[in-house]
Amino acid sequence: MPSDASNEATRREWRELGFFYDRNDQQKVWRLVGSRSGLLRFRDALLEYAEDTSNDHDSEHEHFGPYLSLEIMTWPEPGFDDHAIRGSLLDLKRLAAIVGTKVAVAQPGETICIRDEFAAKSPYALIIEVRNDDFDPAQADPMLHKEVG
Repeated sequence: MPSDASNEATRREWRELGFFYDRNDQQKVWRLVGSRSGLLRFRDALLEYAEDTSNDHDSEHEHFGPYLSLEIMTWPEPGFDDHAIRGSLLDLKRLAAIVGTKVAVAQPGETICIRDEFAAKSPYALIIEVRNDDFDPAQADPMLHKEVG
């Protein structure tokens, strides 16, 4: 079991990121959960990555979140898979625009699915769950809520 200090550090990292994420390999989805403002931080992370010209080489990547399993990667073809959210820097800017547009008009409780408009042949999809403005992404992490056996 992680220590209380470790769990608190993880909570702080979720809150700094602004949203919770996980990947479900059975359903073949990346899932992001957050308030609109928190989810727009994902858009901002995509834009920041895509605007950094040092990332303009295949396989360049950056990891996000407390467990570092969310990876944005430069790749010739856009897509979502069990490894990363990927594409050229132009593709990633396009994904940021899609996310920004959809999240801006979504209401709490809505779920957004992105695949066809970004990468129709992608094996995975991006699912975005919009929550209330006071949503705490750390509360969605099941690893922080396991009971001691």
